[in-house]
Amino acid sequence: MKAYRLNRLFNEKSNRCLNVAIDHGFFNEVGFLKSIENIQSAVETVVAAAPDAIQLTVGQAYYLQSILGKNKPTFVMRTDVANVYGNELPSHLFSRMIDDPVAQAINQDAACVVVNLFQIPGQPLVSDHCIQNILKIKPLCDRFSMPLMIEPLVFQPNEKAGGYMVDGDIDKILPLVRQAVELGADIIKADPTAEVSEYHKVVEIAGRIPVMVRGGGKVSDKEILERTKALIDQGVAGIVYGRNIIQHGNPAAITKALMGIVHDDLSVDQALEILH
Repeated sequence: MKAYRLNRLFNEKSNRCLNVAIDHGFFNEVGFLKSIENIQSAVETVVAAAPDAIQLTVGQAYYLQSILGKNKPTFVMRTDVANVYGNELPSHLFSRMIDDPVAQAINQDAACVVVNLFQIPGQPLVSDHCIQNILKIKPLCDRFSMPLMIEPLVFQPNEKAGGYMVDGDIDKILPLVRQAVELGADIIKADPTAEVSEYHKVVEIAGRIPVMVRGGGKVSDKEILERTKALIDQGVAGIVYGRNIIQHGNPAAITKALMGIVHDDLSVDQALEILH
């Protein structure tokens, strides 16, 4: 049953999840390695902060799963690799899935797998790759009761923003989220919207499928806490933050502050007290 694995992902108190993404090294961009150059140290730092889950790749799983004890965060495994994040893009873009992804996830004791669904201006073939990846992994997930997290990402034009810049236009995010649901997602990991107050529409368009929100680019402590509070108040099932945690001056403290909002419904001021 997928529900058994999902029980390992979502907190028993709030039924929400804080997932820390440290899978950036998969994408062959030097800027993505900031603060995770020493992957063992990065994983150990996040584990000590005790989030609900950590998102890693098959080659990184060792650093989490070799830690002794039963109280470490749940492992969420990235299954696809792409070359779409550079400031200057190559002539051929791709998104490819690792071979036999669900078997590899089971062997690494993952509780969930994650795959991208890109929408990149002028690059319909990359969207095609993503859809093929999802069509491939979905029946495997159903067969082996592995929850499938689909990550719909709407990019800005590369010549405008360069690299890893999402487009917060809700009219672009909503149909892509709905497509991810229609393709069979068990969890949605979606972009933040430009207007945070509109995020309830993303939750609505996903129906019964829980929505977790990506962190996006690095922002100030107050901004990330205010945004998280607004998202939780609109019914999201959790957050998936990477750079706003791993590139923070005190990753353990910001994780604890975010956990207070996600699981204990703390105010922003109360979370800031934890942080400082």
